[in-house]
Amino acid sequence: MPTDEYLQQVTLGERKPLNGAILLREYDPTWPEQYQAEEEKISTALDGQQITLQHVGSTSVPGLCAKPILDILLLVEDSTEEASYVPALEEAGYVLRIREPEWYQHRMFKGMNPEVNLHVFSQGCEEAKRMLDFRDWLRAHQEDRDLYAAEKRRLARQTWTYVQNYADAKTEVVAKILEHIRGNS
Repeated sequence: MPTDEYLQQVTLGERKPLNGAILLREYDPTWPEQYQAEEEKISTALDGQQITLQHVGSTSVPGLCAKPILDILLLVEDSTEEASYVPALEEAGYVLRIREPEWYQHRMFKGMNPEVNLHVFSQGCEEAKRMLDFRDWLRAHQEDRDLYAAEKRRLARQTWTYVQNYADAKTEVVAKILEHIRGNS
């Protein structure tokens, strides 16, 4: 789990504390439509580049409760080559908030209306594959989807300094579900 010191180092701009509970909503059938609009905006901004876009995270799993924030996975040729995509994404309204060179060269942008976490990795990144496998597993396996939802609801009621603390607290249940995925590969 990342420490607060680490998160401070990789965050661009001011970290915004939550100091409260997490707002979860039941699955919203408009989330896929919202994703499609964001996909079009990102594709247009990065026109001509070899990219892959996927809707990931809880808003991409029908029937799963989620924070009303779309998680989008963007794979670019090389995420360290920020000049090839950062200016275009910023022009499209996204703000670079996280740069993690030691964690798969991850970059994360924030978008608004709807709220978006845009995760950028390089093509072929194993973390991107894990994110997609996790999404696909939850879409197909009700028991693990229910397990994950129950843990999210339990944790959401607690008071969290930062949203990332809540995300990190789900590590144990995520690891358990990933074991199920590996056991069925």
